[in-house]
Formats: sequence, structure tokens, C-alpha cells
Amino acid sequence: MTSANDWSGTVGDVWAEEWQRTDRCLAGLAVHLNAAILDMAPSGSATIVDIGCGAGATSLATAGALPERQVVGIDISSSLIAIATERARGLSNLSFRCGPAEDHLADLTPVDLLVSRHGVMFFPDPVAAFSALREGTVSGAGLVFSCFRETALNPWATELVTAAIGEMPSAPAGYVPGPFAFADPDVVRAILSAAGWSRVEAKPVDFAYRAGAGNDPVGDALGLLQRIGPAAALLRHAPAGEHAAMLSRVEAVIAGRRSGDAVDFPAAAWLWSAYNDR
Repeated sequence: MTSANDWSGTVGDVWAEEWQRTDRCLAGLAVHLNAAILDMAPSGSATIVDIGCGAGATSLATAGALPERQVVGIDISSSLIAIATERARGLSNLSFRCGPAEDHLADLTPVDLLVSRHGVMFFPDPVAAFSALREGTVSGAGLVFSCFRETALNPWATELVTAAIGEMPSAPAGYVPGPFAFADPDVVRAILSAAGWSRVEAKPVDFAYRAGAGNDPVGDALGLLQRIGPAAALLRHAPAGEHAAMLSRVEAVIAGRRSGDAVDFPAAAWLWSAYNDR
């Protein structure tokens, strides 16, 4: 399980160090998310807030495509905010803040659209968080975010975990903060509805999760997936004497996904949209 506290510490630090490779992993999804954001963006002067903005990829794409709108990216990782701020130099309509998104919205009113690329699955109390987020927006404001679908549709997670420990642990029932916390659409729909959002819709998106590239794509992917993802923690905490064998099995799975100068795993996400009609 990855919690919000993890993101404000070690996990956020690692993602800040790996932002170029993690952006590459999610580039196939970003095409769909960015298009959905543009479709929902209000006309004229508006404020768009990127929740859990990470190193700023979605904020940058949105600000670049909508220069007349103000875009604010928010993340609880100071390391990621530092990277995002550096990347945004020269964009006058983009700024970043560090801390919980719901704590900053009151200072940003009126907020017309909330967006997120995989940044909303870590709230300890998601109904309370989404309620606070809705209350920080104007009536009619939109919400659009991406999240992973079930683990079975994401071999970049299941195949590597199975290779490492021989099986894929059963998913916990209900909501548990983490990368796959929003995999069940019924759970997400109930959370958003309870938080007061309406016109809630989900669209499935399949994309290529590019884990490795370049002259040694297998080595590149192996290096990355020892640092992020569900197999990384298993490898870090491998019992004495078992790490080498576990790593070898993981490398074999990665090699099996190589095609030319890239390592691509199938991946599956949801694109959610909703509105504040209150």
C-alpha cells in the first residue's frame, strides 16, 4: 500500500529522481487524458487545478494548450514540486504549490476544473477529500482524472510481482489507498456520488506502458522497476539469499516484453469525469 504520507517522503523523492522515465511510462495514457482535459476546459478566463501534479507533466500540457487559462499544480511532495517548477520556467500561466490540494483551493477561487493524472488514489478518506475538492470549485465545475483499472489488466504489475514471489496477492476488498485503489468502478462511483459529484462517467483506456527504451531497454526497465511499482518493494525487502534469483526472474519477464529498442507492457486505466452541479 502506498499512502499520502509516502508521497510526501521517500516515494515522492524517488519519483522526482525518475520523473523522465515515469513520464515516459504514462505517455500513452497522457494523450487520452490531455484530450479529455481540453474537452472539459471552460472557455474564457478560468482556473484549472492539477491534483497530485507530480513533476508537472499534465500541468505543463494543459497550460501550454490553454494559454489564456491559469493552471495551478499541487502536490504533497516538495521534491516533485521543485522539479515541476523548474520545468515550468517561462510559462506565465502556470504555477505550483506544495501541500494537500483541498487545503489550497480556497486561495485559488474561482476554480473551474480539477484534473489529475493518477494523483487521487491515495486519500485516507476519499469521500471527505472529494467533498472538500468539490466545495472548492464553482457551480458547474468539472473533474477529470485517470487511475489504473484492475491489476489483471496491468501486466507491468502482475507479471513482475508473480515473477518475484510466485503469485499475485489477492486485491483487498473495498478502498485501500494505493495505485489500484480506484480499480473497481463501483467503488469510485460510490465515492464520487457520496462526495456530491454528479454526471459521473468512466471510460476505459488501454495504453502501452513503456518501461524501457534505448540501446539497453531491458536494463533500463529493470533499473526503473526496481525503484517504482509493486515489484520494487518486494525486491528491496527480499529475504537474504533470494534477491538475486528474484531479480533474475523479473529480468526474464522484462526481456520477454522487449520489442526492438523498447520494453512495453500492456496497461489499462480509467478516465473519470464528473461535475459539481450543486
